[in-house]
This record gives sequence, structure tokens and C-alpha cells, in this order.
Amino acid sequence: MSNRTIADLIKIEPLGPAIGARVDGIDLGKPLDAASRARLGDALIAHKVLFFENQQITSQQQRNFAAAFGKLHIHPIYPQVEDVPEIIVIDTGTENLPDNDNWHTDVTFIETPPLGAVLYAKHLPPNGGDTLWVDNEAAFNALSPAFRAFLERLTATHDFTKSFPAERYARTPAEEKQWLAAKAKNKPVKHPVIRTHPVSGAKALFVNEGFTTHINELSPKESRAVLDLLFTHIGKPDFQVRHRWKVNDVAMWDNRSTQHYAVADYLPHRRIMHRATILGDRPF
Repeated sequence: MSNRTIADLIKIEPLGPAIGARVDGIDLGKPLDAASRARLGDALIAHKVLFFENQQITSQQQRNFAAAFGKLHIHPIYPQVEDVPEIIVIDTGTENLPDNDNWHTDVTFIETPPLGAVLYAKHLPPNGGDTLWVDNEAAFNALSPAFRAFLERLTATHDFTKSFPAERYARTPAEEKQWLAAKAKNKPVKHPVIRTHPVSGAKALFVNEGFTTHINELSPKESRAVLDLLFTHIGKPDFQVRHRWKVNDVAMWDNRSTQHYAVADYLPHRRIMHRATILGDRPF
């Protein structure tokens, strides 16, 4: 009689030397046992972003899968699936232009940014709409030792309003009320420029174009120069993996060691993604 467990059936195929892996042999719609959860958790840290194909799951099942890894974030701005507020709806097209076409790490505007996220492809354009992820650990390691040492002494401010400006998200009285409440609840926060992974101990860049406004210990001109250098460096293809979506694909990534870019090349077509966001801990 075989002693193989459900976790033993999971197959993990690396897609690159540093980032990305394809996962087979698991149905995300079914409850996650402890061994499978541990296997996926280890793979997430090792490969940073995991791709699961042909996962026909409900919003409740997506929520439950993500919740196996931690408490879930309720986004202050993005619309939510009815009766499943932990799942946000990213529905973009000509009526709602994309806003994730820059390198960003999700929700770094809070004191305890997300551990990770689970993204599910619901509706896709005929072509385009890919997502790219970058390995922030590899990007950090590619810098010179002297520059790494300099960056490790610095902190940066992350601001909700940089990616959620009033001119786009507070256009009606109802939107303005929601936006003002979100702004009041999410004041600018300070995080280290170099983050240490709480599990692996690896160091990674932790600034992103979406939410980082300035480096606190530098003058405005110095801050701009350093951030521009880092944002350009992060965008190098050496550190990236790119996913061409199919309907019912799921991506799960470690938000502590990556950032991502949703390519906005599909207009006038529409793209609908559902995301669950797993809360993390305070960066150090």
C-alpha cells in the first residue's frame, strides 16, 4: 500500500534560476492539508511566484486557499466580490483604465505589508495583458557591496495616495467619501529600503514605483537620484519572469521579495482579475 500523501503529488517545475515555478498536481478548490500547505509555503519562498493552471474555483474557494497562509487584507479602494470582501476585483478596459502598469509591491502603504497574494484570471483580452514579476533579492545581490551597505542604512516613505490619487479615485461624492476615509486610515509609513525576509533571512530591495515617495535620510535630489537608479535597476530582465495568462490560471507570489508589473497593452479590450491579499508582518 502506498504511503504517498496529497503533498507528494504536487509537482513543482522551476521556470528560471531565481524566480518562477509551475505547480501541478493540486486542486486549489479543495481544502489544503497541512503537508500541502507546508510544501507550497516552502516553494513560495524558494521560487517567489507560483503558477497554477486550469483552476476552476469560486471566490469562496480562492479566499479559503489564500487564508490558509494568513489573515486577509480588505482593500480600502478596489471593488470587492459580493459577499466575499476579501476578494478584490481588478476590472480594467476603456471604461476603467489600467493602474497597475508600473513596478509595484502590493499595499506597502500599511505598517504590515502583505506576505503574498493569490491572483485569478477571470476574463482576458484576445492577446496581451501579461504580468511580469521581479526578484527583489536577485536585484539587491546584483548591486555592488558598497552600494548595498549604503542602502541598508536607509528608510523610505510609502504613501497610499501615490497610486490612488484623488483625481482618479475621488471623482464623485461617494468616491470622495471612501477615498478620504482610506487616506485618513492609511497615513504615510516608513519602511527599510532593504528588507530581510522573515523566514529565509535573505535581503531584498523594498522600494517600489507604486508607493515609495522618497528616502528619508537623503535630500530630495539625492533621494530622487537613488530611487530612479533603483527603479531602473529593478526593471532589468535579468531578474524577471513573465506569465502569459489563460482563463482560470492562478498566480501566487511572495510579496516580501518581489514586485510585479501588469502590462497594459490590451485596450480597447477588457481584463478581469480577482485577487486575495495575505497580510504579513512589519518589515525589518
